[in-house]
Formats: sequence, structure tokens, C-alpha cells
Amino acid sequence: MRTGVAAHHCGYFHEAAFYDSDDGLADIVVPFLVDGQAAGEPTLVTLDARNTAVVRAALPSLAGIEFVPSPEQYRNPAQTIADYRRRFTRLVDEGAEQIRVVGDVPHPGTGGSWDAWSRYEAAVNHAYAEFPLWGMCPYDVRVTPEHVLADVRRTHPHEALPAGAHRANPAYEDPAAYLATRPPPPLLPEQRTPPVLGLIDPSPGHARRAVGGAVGAHLAPAVRDDAVLATSELVTNAWRHGRPPITLTAWVGPGRLVLTVEDHGDGPPDPLVGLLPQSGRAQGDGGLGLWMAHQVCADVRHLSAGTHTVRIVIEDPSAH
Repeated sequence: MRTGVAAHHCGYFHEAAFYDSDDGLADIVVPFLVDGQAAGEPTLVTLDARNTAVVRAALPSLAGIEFVPSPEQYRNPAQTIADYRRRFTRLVDEGAEQIRVVGDVPHPGTGGSWDAWSRYEAAVNHAYAEFPLWGMCPYDVRVTPEHVLADVRRTHPHEALPAGAHRANPAYEDPAAYLATRPPPPLLPEQRTPPVLGLIDPSPGHARRAVGGAVGAHLAPAVRDDAVLATSELVTNAWRHGRPPITLTAWVGPGRLVLTVEDHGDGPPDPLVGLLPQSGRAQGDGGLGLWMAHQVCADVRHLSAGTHTVRIVIEDPSAH
């Protein structure tokens, strides 16, 4: 049976935790972990190196806790969801009645971007709903920007407090409603420069060849292959679910590719499309192709305002 404040909850019990010191982090996280140890519940901790050291030093025992470096777990939102779901499925199959997770979600205060991860924080309320999961997302208010903290409050149904206390979060919003109010993504620096590629109404094959050639010359081979795959899926989706004219535009900056595919359709009705494992309904809305694109891209954003645009960012680790 489930334990703690999540004992009578069905599905994902999703908490935010706000702290302003190392001691504050330990005061919130350690009781959560110790109670999980006492209950024999499998527990996963994915924090940055500093926070991992703080938590490990404060724990009386590390038994039953798996530590995974945050950069390894939080590579991109879709991969993170897929990886967590594999872990949770295995643990439930092994008999877990509740799983505990503590995770540092990237944001500008820790060197990450936020647009994609804010979508993640909303999406996981659905993506993990089938699991007996209790997850805690700690945010350091000393470095987390105010707009990020505001989004965190809108995407977490519960809040963890020091000394093992918990409360419902009145600021929480339904994920679809929250995502519908997200502002459009700002232009990236690359988009303020001349593009390296611009095509009107390309076939998927034409798009693959163009990106593999003109754009791929700037990228490592593995990154070029990811770019070709993602482009093919986006152009195929635009022809299948959108309306022409279809415009493909690509820019290359230091260590990354930025690419947009615009069509004159309305875009997928599901704001979570591409982030969650494909279902029959999602495939009908282009979800399978978008899910594949999400797996290889560092960031995927949708913009529907008269036209529908998908913007992808693919990082080239060899350039760093």
C-alpha cells in the first residue's frame, strides 16, 4: 500500500518544493527519503552534483536510494519521460506499491532553457498518471527566475514543506489550460541571421536531402542523421495534417541547428502531442511523427497563430 500524504492518492502525486539554503533543501528532501526507506519504497534521486552532495551528507543511510546525475536523466523532456516510464514500469512489475522520486528540472538558474521544461512539468501530470508515483521537484529560490517560479506553481498540484509537511497548491492549473496560455517562444539568436536553407512545399524526400546536404555539412554525422529524421517527420506531418504552402527554414549556430516547418493548418489539438508515448488518438493527430522528433531534439515548440509552426533545436555535443 502507499504511504505518507500520498497514501490515498491514485496515480502521480506531484509536488513542488521551494528552498533558499542547503539546510532548507535537506529539511524538505531528507524526511521524504527517510520515510521512503522506512516503507521499503524504491526511490530515485536525480539532482545536480552540489545538491546530491548536500542530500547524501544529510541522510543517515543511503540504503534503497538510487542516485542518477541530473544531466544524465534530464537530457530533453521527451527522452526524460520515456526513460522514467521505463523505470516506473519495471519497478511496478517488480511489485512496488509506491515509487518516490526527487528531481532537479533544468531552468535558466541552473544553465538550462525553460520553455521546453515548463511544458514537461505540465505534461508529466498525465504522463505518469498510471503509476503509484510520489515525485518532488525542488527549486532553489535564490537562483530560479520569478517567471519560472510562477510556472512551477501553476504546474504542481501539491507543495512540500520543511520537516515533512505538505499542502495542496491552490495555484495549480489543468495542464491543457496552462499550456494554452503559454506565450509564443521568443526568436532564438540564429533566427535573427540569414537562414542556410529555405524551401517552399518540399516533399519529405526533398527535405531530407536538403537538410542532409546543405545543413548537414555543418554538423557531426550523428547529429546530421537526427536532423534528417526530425525534418522528414515534421514535413510529412505538415503534408498529412496541415495545408500548403509549407515552408521549411533552417539556421545553423555555434553547436546547434534551428529549423522550422510552417504550414497553414490549425496544428494538433492536443497541447501535449509529441511529449507522451504515442496512442491511437495521438497517431491520428500526427503524434507518432512528433514523438519521434521530440526524441532527437533538444527543444520542440509549437506556435499556432493563423498558421502552425513547429520549431526544433538539435544540439551538436561535438561542438562544445
